[in-house]
Amino acid sequence: MSKAHKSLYERVGGYDVIAAVFADYVSRMRADPRMARFSGGRGGDKKARDLQLNIDYMCRVAGGPVYYLGRDLRTAHAGLNITDEEWAVNMRYMAEALDAHRVSPEEKEEFLAVIEGMRRDIVEP
Repeated sequence: MSKAHKSLYERVGGYDVIAAVFADYVSRMRADPRMARFSGGRGGDKKARDLQLNIDYMCRVAGGPVYYLGRDLRTAHAGLNITDEEWAVNMRYMAEALDAHRVSPEEKEEFLAVIEGMRRDIVEP
């Protein structure tokens, strides 16, 4: 199958690459004191489940054969009052994680565009 006919999931390297990118991204977010409110008060099991849901969701929307068992994004993020500034930090850390895992510039741009498309369901006015 040509690259043009492969899903984003396949082009970035599949489950293992997406899982590594999200683990890196979450690590960056958790290390930033400005983002502490998103992981505070959660035990290790809840943090691991949230990471797994993020991985599953991205694999699914990128065209992978993964079943997502979580809630829709609007419901999952309702009441968190995520700001535009926090969204910008989120996008920066995701870009850095994609770079760290050597995702090509073309796939990185598409990956970030998919995530940016989620903004309307995550950032609250």
